[in-house]
Parts: sequence; structure tokens; C-alpha cells
Amino acid sequence: MYQIKFGTDGWREIIADEFTVANVRRVAEATANWLNNSDLPKTCVVGYDCRFGGEMFAKETARQMANKGIKVTISKGFVSTPMISLAANKLHAGAGIILTASHNPPTYNGYKIKANYGGPAIPSEVSKVEALIIDGLVEPGNTFESYMSDGMISYGDFETLYYKHCLSSFDMNALEGISSGLVYDAMYGAGQAIVKRMLPKSTILHGNHNPGFEGRAPEPILKNLPEIGPLIQSNDQYLCGLATDGDADRIGWFDEKGNFVDSHHLILLLIEYLTTFKGYNGKVVKSFSVSDKVQKLCDLKGLEAITTKIGFKYICEYMVTEDVLIGAEESGGIAIKGHIPERDGVWMGLVLMEYMAKTEKTVSELIQDMYAKVGSFAVERYDLHITNELKDSIIEKCKSRSYTQFGQYTVVAVEDVDGYKFRLNNGSWVMIRPSGTEPVLRVYSESTDSASSFAILDATKATILG
Repeated sequence: MYQIKFGTDGWREIIADEFTVANVRRVAEATANWLNNSDLPKTCVVGYDCRFGGEMFAKETARQMANKGIKVTISKGFVSTPMISLAANKLHAGAGIILTASHNPPTYNGYKIKANYGGPAIPSEVSKVEALIIDGLVEPGNTFESYMSDGMISYGDFETLYYKHCLSSFDMNALEGISSGLVYDAMYGAGQAIVKRMLPKSTILHGNHNPGFEGRAPEPILKNLPEIGPLIQSNDQYLCGLATDGDADRIGWFDEKGNFVDSHHLILLLIEYLTTFKGYNGKVVKSFSVSDKVQKLCDLKGLEAITTKIGFKYICEYMVTEDVLIGAEESGGIAIKGHIPERDGVWMGLVLMEYMAKTEKTVSELIQDMYAKVGSFAVERYDLHITNELKDSIIEKCKSRSYTQFGQYTVVAVEDVDGYKFRLNNGSWVMIRPSGTEPVLRVYSESTDSASSFAILDATKATILG
């Protein structure tokens, strides 16, 4: 049978191709057996986001786990991934399961495992689940309704649990004061309900249930968010823009001028706010593709910085065992002290709005303050949709250090924590890495400004594609 493998963030496949009820049963049974083999509580929380078939797959997951003696609390309606992680922690469950393909295109669905500490299950535990997936069909247990009637499955209100957690963690008066200046693009995803509830004065885009996402991948990057910038530019009342992905664990952000602000800048702003205004301390754990400016700010503040492989599960391992201030990826996945060790796009948006309210500064003013400390910069990225054969050939050349020049840029050093980062003679860098969840080759570059970064990307693309 099809071999189910978990990637950088869960198991994801195309709906009705490999992501089927039969295969979900196989994974759910393995998850239940993993829980039964562990010292963890024999309980689980299960939820689903706005994707097609989410409720059906979630009910099948709950049914198979109940069949193995795991008591399940399932969401009544769609929820975000952070809501499931928070519920797993607050309800002291053995694990949490969220049916989501995150930012992937609408044809995909997926299955993420969350640990009882409120973040992704660490790789070694996920490997145990993988090893327990049988190579064959799993017989269904009793009906979902029968497990409901005997108390093995019950419904839970995970959104309200999350809402109350927010109320106890933020200065709601400060947020309410600027909430009418927020434009929020839900991208038809699972953040829509909680933002409407938390910030009812905000302007909402794509805040209805549309499992097709208008055919657009719900990833909060500039090319997928064409409406926010022009809307902010059209009205002086707007102060910022927030977007979250399909399961609301990633953030996209815009300043008061309608300009997109990438995660590298947000990480710097969050470090500054958490240390200077909240008085927090701790390690900064960042993925391999994050800007060098994060290291520079850490050096200025005397913070230890740790670089991990790409995938939040690697960051989470540090967050549950050490004193971590912030864990961050360039892709918009950020977790901070004072919350669960989980990426959370809505939460980060609230923190940034609180920062603006407390300082009475605009986003661009806060960024200029940061540039005064670390210098201006830009990180840009190309996603190259190429054949697997060509992708493998490029990665093999990276591995053998065949690339010594990209156009006019000379390679002076290579790092290979996860993918290949080529340090260039002008102080910039370019990085090549295959995606762990999609048939894509990602190419990143950091330089002093956007034009310089794109020039490096173009030279790299011309070199590797021949």
C-alpha cells in the first residue's frame, strides 16, 4: 500500500488521491497505538480547519481512536491549529490532532500531531507513529454516533478556550483602540471566526467558509494577498494589515502604507518588544533561512541564538526543554514566550498591534527604529516549479560544491544545516533548498535591499537552470 510519511509539518496529500478515509484510518489507528504504548494520558483532542472534507476526516480520526480506547474531545466546527495545541495543553490530553494542510493548495488536506505541551510532536515521537502505520486496510470501528452515546467521544469548544486565553494575555483596551485600523485577510481560513470575535471593529477580507480558497493557496505571502495593500492605501484610517494561512498558524503583515512586511522584520520587532517592553529574556531559536540581522540583534542584546533545520518541530524541541524567548521561521511561523510553543499567526498579530498601541508608532516607524540598530536589508525568495529530475540534479551539485559562482557573485563559503546557503563575496547570501511538503525548489537571498536580493536570485536561477 501507499507508504504514509510525515514531512516537515505533518502528513499532507491530495484529497481523494492519497488523502482518503482509508489512509486517515491507518494514521489514526497508529496514533492511538502510539498513545497506548506511551505513559501519556489516554485522551486526545481532535479538530479540523476549513478545508474540504475536514469534518469527515476528523470524525473518522476520532472514531478510530475511540475504537482503540482513546477518549476523544472533538471540535464542533472548524478551528485553527493553535487552538488544538492550546486545548491539548489546557485539557491535559495525551495528544492533539488537527486535520489541515496548512498553506498548501486547496486540493490538499493533512494530519498534524500535537503534543500535550501545546506544540508539534517532536520528530522522534512522530517517527514512532510512522512505524506503527500498518501496510494494509484498517477495519472501521463502531459508528461515530455510538462512541458519542457511550461517552468515548464528546464535543469541545476550543475557540472559546483560546478566546479566554487571549483575554487574559493582552491589553484589550489598547487593542480595541486601534482595532478599527486593522485590515484582516482570513484567506478563507480558520482564523476568521476568532478575529471577528476578538476585534469586531476590524475590516475582514475573505472571512467566509470557502474550502476552495478561490483556487489560491492560503499562504500569507505577498502574491497571494493582492487586496490588502490597495485597501490600506485607499483609506487613511487603516494602520496595518494582518493575514493568516489556512490553519492560522502563519502570519502575513502590512504596514500603514500598504507595504508587505516579511517575517524577518517581524521577528526583529517581536524580539525588541518582548525584551524592551515586556522585560522578557531567553534564547532565540531560528530556522536556517532566517535573516542574518536576527543574529546581529541578538549580539546587541546579549541573547543566545540557535539555528535549526527548517520545520517548526525542530524549533519546538528547544522551546519545551529550554528558556526560549522566540522561535521563528522565515515562512511566517513564529512562537513566543508567554504563549504555547506553537506558531500562531493571530497571536503574533495581536502582539504587534499591542506594540503599536503602547509606543504610539506606526509599523514603518518601528521598522526604521530597528534599521537604526541592525541596518536595512531585504530577503527575497523564488519558488521554482521544476521536474524532480532537475531538482535532484541541482541538489546533487550543491552537495558536491559544484557551484562556485552565480553570475558576478563569487561563493566564499557554504553552510548546509538544511539546504545549502552560499555566502557571497559582497556580504550577501543565497540559499537553495527543496521544499519538504511540495514539489518545489526554494531559492532565497539576503542583501542590503530588495533590488540587490532579486539580482542575486536572478543570477542564481540562470546558473542552476542552465
